[in-house]
Amino acid sequence: MFAGARPPRLKTSVSAGPSLYRRHRPRTFADVVGQEHVVRTLSHAVARDQVHHAYLFVGSRGTGKTSMAKILAACLNCVEGPTVSPCGRCEACVAIASATSLDVIEMDAASNNSVDDIRELRDTVAYAPVSGRHKVYILDEAHMLSTQAWNAFLKTLEEPPPRTVFVLATTEAQKVLPTVVDRCHRFDFGRPTAAQVATVVRRVAAAETIKIDDGAVGLIARHATGSFRDALGTLEQLVTYAGDAEITAEDVLAVLGVADGEQLFAAVDAVAARDPAGALRAAAALAATGRDPGQMLRDLEAHARELLTAQVLGEVAPELQLTPEHDQRLLEQAGTLAPSDAVRLLDLLAAALQASAGGAQPRVQLELALVRAAAPEMDPSMRALLARIEDLERGRRQPQRQDVPRPPAPVTALRDQSPTTEPDRVALGRDEMTLADMQRLWPAVVDLVKGANAMLGVLLDSASPTSLSDRELILSFPAEAAFYKRKAEQDDYRRSTAEAVRNVTGRTLSLSFELAEGSPQAEATALPAAAPALSGDELVARLVADFDAEEIVDHDQEGEH
Repeated sequence: MFAGARPPRLKTSVSAGPSLYRRHRPRTFADVVGQEHVVRTLSHAVARDQVHHAYLFVGSRGTGKTSMAKILAACLNCVEGPTVSPCGRCEACVAIASATSLDVIEMDAASNNSVDDIRELRDTVAYAPVSGRHKVYILDEAHMLSTQAWNAFLKTLEEPPPRTVFVLATTEAQKVLPTVVDRCHRFDFGRPTAAQVATVVRRVAAAETIKIDDGAVGLIARHATGSFRDALGTLEQLVTYAGDAEITAEDVLAVLGVADGEQLFAAVDAVAARDPAGALRAAAALAATGRDPGQMLRDLEAHARELLTAQVLGEVAPELQLTPEHDQRLLEQAGTLAPSDAVRLLDLLAAALQASAGGAQPRVQLELALVRAAAPEMDPSMRALLARIEDLERGRRQPQRQDVPRPPAPVTALRDQSPTTEPDRVALGRDEMTLADMQRLWPAVVDLVKGANAMLGVLLDSASPTSLSDRELILSFPAEAAFYKRKAEQDDYRRSTAEAVRNVTGRTLSLSFELAEGSPQAEATALPAAAPALSGDELVARLVADFDAEEIVDHDQEGEH
């Protein structure tokens, strides 16, 4: 080993060309946007000559991990250094910036992850720096190294030669051996906000004399999802697309294939207005752009998330801010949504994305999600049920469900009421609920019961609310359904029904059951008053006979007897 000896050639990662990202990487700590905790700690370490021999930089792609490592290398090797402000003009700074420095070795662990590769690197560590003060090894995607490679490198990492610094960069710290993490000073790189990404885009555009409007900058920053590299890569692509003309938001939409913000707002406006036809037209407008329907689902999901955040916080979070006009529109739309609308829309979009990944048509899933969100009565889910209750409390008129026919006898009884009679009503939250409201909500009660007890749901499907007071709800069965009435009156079934009524209406009501009068079949079909209640086996046999059903035996329960 001799000072100044040339190390063996390593397989290092070399960029294909001087892209915007490479040309405008931060050269000093002052150029870094965000990551203040990393900048402050490393600046103090350099200023006090207390740089650790191993660092672990953790963060998502494009957050500046490798750039920070090169700034650290420049701080250590600048002719004016060690300094927190490298000059950027000396031979060492220029070589580091252009990736030609022999003292800064950058390796891609994804393609150099074998034991032999690490042994070669371990051999080069013994050589002294060629022209600078420090040798800096930057190991990108460090989690890709095999366990055997790490074991071969562990001793060198723990006790490297003087003036040698290792920087391990990774997106998945959990895959790095704990023994390696223990020997490093760890820094977690947070995702930059959209505003921070926009700042970098504007700065690079000014340096390159690129004409771009604010709307385009905002869209680029949003689409980059916290990656400076992705944002500048998109800007470079747009320069080629637009030529010498100013880059506009329409150019960004065309190049990236993302949905127009106005179309996203229009889709959610239809949801807030409970306009399924408008929601379907909004889905058609999104599809008419020719963009990928799967991407439209993702864009709409991101928009719904922003609305939920604005709804909960009462403001647009800093990381979601784009332009003042967009932020104001987002807040206004969040105010028009019911409390559960944004959450339910997110649930529906997540289900649509999952179905699309499973092979379903993305456009059909997009239309289905928007129509269900705009028309809760078409959606049997519990969240849709809550949305219908919210609509009731807010005074919205919802169309009554028509797919479940009501027994004729109770309806006749209702028609026989005097026109001057005040309809039964009971308080529901802040408002009053009439008997008509209870009848409209009754299918939701039945659906809720069916989810827990299908047999009871079948019984209650024949019933209908016929009277409502502050404390009592009377349910009427057709005269020929005396058997169903007797079963519904059993204590456990009565409790389950009352609980479902409470969950849907928010009111605790006692239940009474009656048979509707006036049917000539009443005496012939009703069970005798003194007839004993059917046992479980007898009830199953009756249901099998009445509904041409098949009994499914639970073998686990069968083995318990």
